[in-house]
Formats: sequence, structure tokens, C-alpha cells
Amino acid sequence: MDAVLARKMWRTLEPFHGFVYFADEAQAAFAAAGLSGDRMGYFASRSAAMGAVPADVVIATFYNFHPDLVRRCIPEAWSLATPDAVLSARLEAVDAGLRRMLGADVESPAMAEAAGLARRAAEHCPPAGRALFAGHASLPWPDAPHLVLWHAITLLREFRGDGHIAALVADDVGACQALVVHGATGDVPPAVLQSSRAWPDDEWAVAVAELRSRGWLDDAGALTATGKEHRQWVEDRTDALALAPWRALGQDGADRLRGLVRPFSQAVVASGELVIRPDRD
Repeated sequence: MDAVLARKMWRTLEPFHGFVYFADEAQAAFAAAGLSGDRMGYFASRSAAMGAVPADVVIATFYNFHPDLVRRCIPEAWSLATPDAVLSARLEAVDAGLRRMLGADVESPAMAEAAGLARRAAEHCPPAGRALFAGHASLPWPDAPHLVLWHAITLLREFRGDGHIAALVADDVGACQALVVHGATGDVPPAVLQSSRAWPDDEWAVAVAELRSRGWLDDAGALTATGKEHRQWVEDRTDALALAPWRALGQDGADRLRGLVRPFSQAVVASGELVIRPDRD
């Protein structure tokens, strides 16, 4: 099976999960649970599956956020809301958000079929070395098909993400360096990556200088041939490490899941939920 399939699956499935980081329902649910601010809701809700972990665990498993940003939210979040309360708020927000964006499709046969396929794939992800995935995999499965699908895709994306971090570490790419490399591809403006992950100018400049000294960036900040080679190695290794669930599902099953979820993800994207709004940091 071609490792590129893992990348295709991630691109199609990701919007169905990722809207929760931007939806109004999530911000309202986290505020009602007692959390303060959008960032605290993000860090607490994504890490709560591991329990009331300290900031260093979140820094390690999320990888590319500035440590000071994480420490402004964790562990204070656990004094305001328990991990179970945060997880309940998150699932309530997902339910409300998907019902708003997808309407009757949440009750459709296509949703039920997609949920079954995605769950089967997620249950074949080995947890060894995948701390954030393992935390989420320990949670009980919801009952409603649209929530089963969302939880399964959450597991699949965290499984892939843990593997991506392993590839970055193996290639000796630090947290801020990873963002600089990402920005140098042109996919996302460097300023957006730097500000959203709260890296100060001086530390960002150090990461740029380090990558230039390795021959990965030219004087204009673009990736050199060597930099492109290393970036591609990380991406290819990430894809290879994410193949286990798709091997279990098989090519036909993976293609079927991708076809079923595509219109759901397209509806999420069309809703505008994945656009970072100017009133949110």
C-alpha cells in the first residue's frame, strides 16, 4: 500500500475533526465549564484525555507551541475544570457544531457507514510510542454515529501527529525550527505560524539562523535543495508511520471512507469554521 494514501486520508478527514478548535459552540462550552479564554480551552480540551497532566507533558506532546504559552493555561485549567468536565464540554460542542453544519446528514446512512469504517481503522492503530493518541484511545466511544466518526477521526489524526513528531525528533528538528520550515514551504505565512504558536521574534530568529547554518534555508528564507530534501523525508516518514489503520481497512475500505467523509468535510470547510478569526488568538 502506497504511503501517500495516509496523507490523502488525513487531508480529507481532518476538517471533520479540526472545526472544534474554532467553532463558537466549543468556545461557549469551555467557558461554561469554567475555562478562561480560547487558548486555555484548546490546550485543556486536547490534553484532557491524558488526565490533569502538567504543562511539560502538553509542551512535549503538542510540540510546536512556545512553552510559556502552554504554561499560561496549564495547569491552571485543571483548577477550573476537571478533565472529565472538559471532555464532556468538548463532545457536547462537537455534537452541536456538526448538527448545525450538516443538518440531517448526521442521521444519514452514509454517516453510519463512515462511522463504522473509521472506527475499524482507528481500532487498528498501535499505541506504542503514541502518548497523545493513547490518551484519546482510552476514552469511551460515543453512541451517535456522527460522534463515533468524529472520535475515530480524532484518534487517526492524533496517531498521525504523534508519528510526525517522532519523525521531526529523528531528524533533529526542534519545535520552532519545524514551524520555520513549514513557513518556508509557502503553505502558511511564517508570521501566522509564529504568532499562533506565540514564538517571540528573537527565538524565531535563532531558529532561522540554526536552519541556515544547517544549509536548509537560503538568505531569503526559502528552503534550499537540502532543506526540501529534509522536509520531504519528514513528510514521507510521517505518512509511512500512519499507514497501520489503512492497511487494516484495505485500499477499497479506505477509498470508501474517504468518499463518504469528503462531502461532510466539504460542508465544514464551506461553513467557514476553519478560518482563524481576527478576534481569536
